[in-house]
Amino acid sequence: MLQRHLRAACAAVAAAGALLVAGLSGSASAQPSLTAASPAAADSLRTAAAPPGLLAALQRDLGLNRRQADRRLANEAEAGATAGRLRAAVGAHFAGAWVSGTLSDTLTVATTDPADARAIRARGADAVVVRHSLAALDAARARVDRAAAHHGTADTPVWYVDVRTNTLVVRAIRPAAARLLLAAAGVDASLARIVKSAERPRPLADLRGGDAYYIDNSARCSIGFPVTRGTQQGFATAGHCGRAGSTTTGSDRSAQGTFQASVFPGNDMAWVATNANWTATPYVNGSSQQVAGSVQATVGSSVCRSGSTSGWHCGTVQQLNTSVTYQEGTVAGVTRTSVCAEPGDSGGSFISGSQAQGVTSGGSGDCTSGGTTYFQPINPILQNYGLTLKTAASGPGDPGGPGNPGGTWSAGTVYQAGDTVTYGGATYRCLQTHQAQPGWEPPNTPALWQRV
Repeated sequence: MLQRHLRAACAAVAAAGALLVAGLSGSASAQPSLTAASPAAADSLRTAAAPPGLLAALQRDLGLNRRQADRRLANEAEAGATAGRLRAAVGAHFAGAWVSGTLSDTLTVATTDPADARAIRARGADAVVVRHSLAALDAARARVDRAAAHHGTADTPVWYVDVRTNTLVVRAIRPAAARLLLAAAGVDASLARIVKSAERPRPLADLRGGDAYYIDNSARCSIGFPVTRGTQQGFATAGHCGRAGSTTTGSDRSAQGTFQASVFPGNDMAWVATNANWTATPYVNGSSQQVAGSVQATVGSSVCRSGSTSGWHCGTVQQLNTSVTYQEGTVAGVTRTSVCAEPGDSGGSFISGSQAQGVTSGGSGDCTSGGTTYFQPINPILQNYGLTLKTAASGPGDPGGPGNPGGTWSAGTVYQAGDTVTYGGATYRCLQTHQAQPGWEPPNTPALWQRV
């Protein structure tokens, strides 16, 4: 099991997981092994930044007790770092990674080359040899995205790469429509799997009161994550909530801000600049706990959502880079989850442990019968609009502090897994997608960067 292996691993690898959930603070010169502290103490460190509301929802929705919730978050953080290293190690053969088990204590890494299996197992993960690389499946999904721009997708509203089955899945009301879409995209049948589904996702905006913000004094959505752009403060939210120029009022109906940019469909992202009466904070829905960063969670990881209609609810990450068709059009690059949501939750926060994941886009079902919800990842919003996530480490209007004059790494930049930077005369490869911030310099965060 991954957890047992990591207890026996070297100190740098063991510390990586603890750094992730505890906010990735610390330095490379002082990396305690998990064996140096009791399990209870280690769990407390790793989950110190997780909001109480999130932990309560995680226990309720996934059937866990508090200790199990703590352990799951710790395992998922460690698994993300291990998966990042293995992705870099197997290169073009990499076919995806996922965690499983009630406590996410088993990491599986897929590869197209049987020769990689030994190295994968040496890291404490299970190895699966598959036919298609993740790059090949992502390329097929991109072809479907392009075809969807010229092809009706009302009856094929969702498609994504399912790393567990090593296929491009198209969820369709009518399977015949899915076959036509795949043919239009030129996707080989061996790459795809059609799943019949009655799901018709919709944006989750509505006219309700609560802990929310209002658009043009009418529709209601939920704030995603507070951000800054230089000295300007504001928040990220869903693009379908409002268009550039739309005005917003707070939950108390006082003047709040203006949409600066918005994209929907295509993506579902926007940001609102607020007036001087509003201050960006690193909190989610008034919790006393703080957002620590934006490290992307692994498929199978737990994820929780906070919205103004239904509050905290949790589930798991099912697929990354999903494309979904709403009545208004197709949105690409969203993450599919088993979390429920309801109208008015749109734009609200998705978070895994202390790491911001994205803003609620849309879905199907509700929080009485259950459902599926999609979120727009936060890192593309930050990158596209030049925003800085407000975290416990950032100050008012802080764009990330000074850069690194001796290299290319820079705080405030969004790095994708596989990117390379230089820092202090050395070259590093990014292991997990995130926005860089002070204290997360490559030598200090082995969970995020590998020296090459």
